[in-house]
Order: sequence, then C-alpha cells, then structure tokens
Amino acid sequence: MQVTSNASQLVTQVLAGEVWPPLADRHGFRVDPDGHAFLLPGMGGVTLGVHCGDPATGYAADHLEPGLSVRHRDLAANYALQYLSCVGNTVTVTSGPAAGASGFVIGQHAYVLCDLPEAVLREVTAGDQVTVFAVGQGLALPDHPAVKVKNCSPRLLAALDGGTGPDGTLQVHVAARIPAEAIGAGAGMASEYANTDLMGAYEVGGEELSLGLHGLRIGDVVALADQDHRYGRGYREGWLSIGVISTGSGRLFGHGPGPSTIMSGPAEAFTVIDDPGANLAVLRAQAQAVLRAQAQEEYA
Repeated sequence: MQVTSNASQLVTQVLAGEVWPPLADRHGFRVDPDGHAFLLPGMGGVTLGVHCGDPATGYAADHLEPGLSVRHRDLAANYALQYLSCVGNTVTVTSGPAAGASGFVIGQHAYVLCDLPEAVLREVTAGDQVTVFAVGQGLALPDHPAVKVKNCSPRLLAALDGGTGPDGTLQVHVAARIPAEAIGAGAGMASEYANTDLMGAYEVGGEELSLGLHGLRIGDVVALADQDHRYGRGYREGWLSIGVISTGSGRLFGHGPGPSTIMSGPAEAFTVIDDPGANLAVLRAQAQAVLRAQAQEEYA
C-alpha cells in the first residue's frame, strides 16, 4: 500500500505460545439454527488442507480455524499474545520435527491463527512451541488521521494494494463488502481480541440465511459496513471497518466465517475498490518467492 506510516517507530516483541489441542466437554453435540444436532471438528490443534485463498465455507466443520491454533497456558501471557499479535506477523515453530519452519499470523479467534505450508503443518502437533514476532500495534497513518489501524503488521500494510488517492482518501482493495446485518458474535468485544463472526454464511438454512457470503475465502480482505471498531466493535452508521477473514465454517446461530479487524474509521475517509484478488495469499506468494531465492543461492 502506497501510504506514509510510522512503521519505523514500531518495536518488535518476541512472544511465546504453543499449539493448543482441540477441546470438548462431555456433552459433545451442539445445535444448528434449524435445531439439528451436530458433532464436528473446528477449533484448536492443527487443521490441514485449509490455507489463505481457500474457501472459508463448504466444510463439515464448526468454527473452523485454519492452520495452527496457538495460545499460551498462562492467562496473562495469552492475553498479551492475543492483543499484540498482528495479521502478517512472522511465526516460527521452535520445537518438534517442524522446528525452524515459518509462516505468518492470519488473525485472532479463541487462539492466534497461523498459516504455514501444508508439508510443515503435517509435522506439527499439539504442544509444539511457537514464536510470534509481534509488531504492528501502534501503527498509524499520518496522512489519514481519521483511520485507526488495528492488528495490522507493517508487512501486511506494504503488501496490500491501494494507498492515498487523488482525493486524499485511503484506497483499500477488498474481496467482499459485508452488510451490517451480517455482524454476529464478537460485537461489543475489544477489536484486538478474537474476531467478528459473520452470520450470513451458514452451512445450513438455505439462501434466506446466506446474505451472499458463501464465496468468502480464508484471508479475504473485506469491508464491514456501518461498523466502528476503533475502541471495541459496534454498529455506527456511516462508519467502516476493514478486516481479514481468519476463520471458516460455523454452524451456530450468530456465528460463521470471521474477519479480524485491521482498520476502522468514518466511511468518507475510505475509497473501497472491489478486487477479487484482495487476499492474504499474497503473503504466501511472497514467502514462497523468498524460499525459492534462498534455494537458488544455496545451489549456486
């Protein structure tokens, strides 16, 4: 994104976490909006086969968390991990067979969610240690003082298309526009914690519950209409929040694929540009290009 920022003033903290196992209770089953009981995988652990650029819906899953689900066993340290980890931060596995492999943060949910190459994910298991190089909280855009930046690493900011437009607004490319009526669980919470579930992409209920959101992909950059996420999350007409889809299929009423907030401000401060390619897959492509270049240097 072609925009002036204070990225040079930010500091990086090294945060620790571990891959947290999926959890359940003795009741097992939950109930979907039509009253049907289900028992499906979703949160926690290592989820294979779902990466940035892949569909967010269409899975036999509930509260799907792609890649690694990471937290810290100390509650206060876990809050720091949630609040300070930003989308695009580098993540490195530090124990187990995959030690040394890296990926990046794609957002927050009950855990910090991390996308790594599929071959790496197959070598990771619950309990493996993970390091997050946290940088981004405090990021600001001096030419756009009305826009509050949230959970956005300088790496992500640089990778996003857009920037300061001729009219002085902040141009942001988005893969989808989300109506205010889709906002579900997560409203009222701090926008640095977890994400905002979208109610309009259920795996059940038919078209009357879809709101046209079944085409969302993991990693999509989206615009949330009439949402003020500067100091919490709530409805405010004429405001706009930008998020990144970090979770997938959900079957509970009020839940669904969810974006982690990266920007918020009055709608007039933005120019939203529809772009199907606006997705965190660009970060995966950059990482793969770096690995190829390193391999070529070693071969040479």
